[in-house]
Amino acid sequence: FADGQLVGVAAHCWNGMLLVQAPAELTTPETVGELVRHAVAASGRAISGFSGTADQVQVARRAFTLPPATLDEVEGLYTLELEHLRVPVALATTAVACRAPRVEELPLVAQWRRAYHIETLGSEDSPELAERCRRDIEQLATQSLLWVLEANGAREADDTGEASTTLVAMTAFNARLPEIVQVGGVFTPPELRGRGYARCVVAGSLLDARAAGATRAILFTKSPAAARAYEALGFTRVGDYALVLQ
Repeated sequence: FADGQLVGVAAHCWNGMLLVQAPAELTTPETVGELVRHAVAASGRAISGFSGTADQVQVARRAFTLPPATLDEVEGLYTLELEHLRVPVALATTAVACRAPRVEELPLVAQWRRAYHIETLGSEDSPELAERCRRDIEQLATQSLLWVLEANGAREADDTGEASTTLVAMTAFNARLPEIVQVGGVFTPPELRGRGYARCVVAGSLLDARAAGATRAILFTKSPAAARAYEALGFTRVGDYALVLQ
């Protein structure tokens, strides 16, 4: 606080990520350094990475002596007022359906989460990663923060003659407050890309969020293709967002 006004926040999360929100116009780099060091000292955790607007993350990193990062990226930060969400035609006409995954679908979605970590976050494939993704998916599903897309309402007969659902994409909310959600974990298997599935699954999740009272969504991405998909939904770029993994 400065003169009774809140000017900076730092949070050291359960997974070791250090989050900072301390705009330069409100505070000084020296104060930000003191703030993040205090957060880490209070948590007693190791630092696994940083997340936040690019300029603030740069200041926060200088407060510590750390080994080289395994991932150090600046991505586009996007926002959307949900009243202006553009719903893809395929979703509006029920050519595809967005919904929460069923229990029996969670192993497949966990495989997708694993592939997402390897492709997008540069994670090394391992049994430990597979287990982590399994836990992540189960937790997201339990918290109603996970969606899948079913293409064309399509159903394929299995060996027993019973119909099984064809899933083509997934998305999640990394964070959720009553008025705002953060989109993350968007994934379409490579062989199914270029068909608008990512747009549809994200739009479906945001329709649910809007129905529950949220008014705004944010996300960040480094992919030009993903950026075009999000912009088609109405997202606009408002800044730069840094993601650093140690």
